[in-house]
Amino acid sequence: MDPSKRNTWVLVVFGAVTNLIGGVIKVALPLLATWLTTSPALVSGVLLALSLPWLLVALHVGVLVDRVDRRKLLWLANSMRIAVVLGLAAAVVTDVIALGILYGGAVILGVAEVIALVSAAAIIPDAVASTGRDRANVWIIGVETLCNGSIGPLLGGCLAAAGMAIALGISASGYLIALAILPLLVGKFTVTQATTTPVLSMNKQISEGLQFLRHQRLLRLLTFTVTILVTCWAAWYALMPLVATKMWGLSPPAYGALVGALGLGGIVGTLSVTTANRLFGRRWVMFANVYLTCSMVAVPALTTNVWAVGTGAFLGGMGSALWVVNSRSISQTLVRPEMMGRYNSIARLSSWGPIALGAPLAGILAQWLGYRLAFGVFAAATAVFIIPFLRTFTPALLAELEMQHARSLSNAASQTPQRAPS
Repeated sequence: MDPSKRNTWVLVVFGAVTNLIGGVIKVALPLLATWLTTSPALVSGVLLALSLPWLLVALHVGVLVDRVDRRKLLWLANSMRIAVVLGLAAAVVTDVIALGILYGGAVILGVAEVIALVSAAAIIPDAVASTGRDRANVWIIGVETLCNGSIGPLLGGCLAAAGMAIALGISASGYLIALAILPLLVGKFTVTQATTTPVLSMNKQISEGLQFLRHQRLLRLLTFTVTILVTCWAAWYALMPLVATKMWGLSPPAYGALVGALGLGGIVGTLSVTTANRLFGRRWVMFANVYLTCSMVAVPALTTNVWAVGTGAFLGGMGSALWVVNSRSISQTLVRPEMMGRYNSIARLSSWGPIALGAPLAGILAQWLGYRLAFGVFAAATAVFIIPFLRTFTPALLAELEMQHARSLSNAASQTPQRAPS
């Protein structure tokens, strides 16, 4: 099999396994927190702990990804996940679990997630030929959405209902399976540096990455936009476990199904993104995510109807998939290979770091004002950003991007033979 196609399938399967378990963890840990406390602020602390490492270490991890074998970093991240999840399972079985232990485990899982996601995003250009990357992005994001956003949360709710130790034990087994998949990747996944190029310090390399983003108008816009949108997702994930289970009376499997609506929408978005781009263009397709994310948090601010909230979650998940597929393709066109780790660390910092601020803010607002007003605040903040997005992401800017993308594909096609990972 062609190495590029083989690597695509390996990355798809690896992403499916790790995101399936990620979906289980995403439901299991907040539910575990609701068994330890009824405080919205303390429950939202789990999401804060999971996302805090994005603020603390993401930029440094980006430099590491540009220096070290990216496959080895994926191996390291999964090993950390296995150790933490087994430790939490042991704490549950021995009945010594407490919020402090849960928060500590969540922080380490967050660090592992930073390493895993930045490495996985940066490894795609190394592993997959440029002519196949759009297709690879659709498949990889598709399984991420299906497993992390739909099947995983539903499975997590069911496993949590059967027993938290069972949920955590199965999660550790899943991460172990993912470790066994990584050796199937073919190629070298370390960026080759010119021998005449001096090795910069970590801080200088971080600065170099930030300067690169500063000069990329479109990438800068996407980074700022996703920062705003992710705070809405943070509010939804932070408040919904307590709201759905304690106020609306949903069972853990029912809550898992509610979270799964996000993933179901993501599947629809992933499957329809190519057609949507052809019919409406990337600009309007990506704008749809701004509008749909606003809807996702506006619905629970207006009604307690679970079906309506689930529909809003479905729309938010669909918009997110439309955004991620397009933004990833854009970055792979505009970002040089040796900058991939640092750019992805900045992009991921912008898309995960706000969770560390949005989650506790949502918890505090809900405790002071009630959860419906808290959701309303985030919906209003997103609506305000609609006009700046449309004024900056102009048709002219889109045309410039499409021209550069076409040149990139033309250059790749003209190589004889097409270079594959060696």
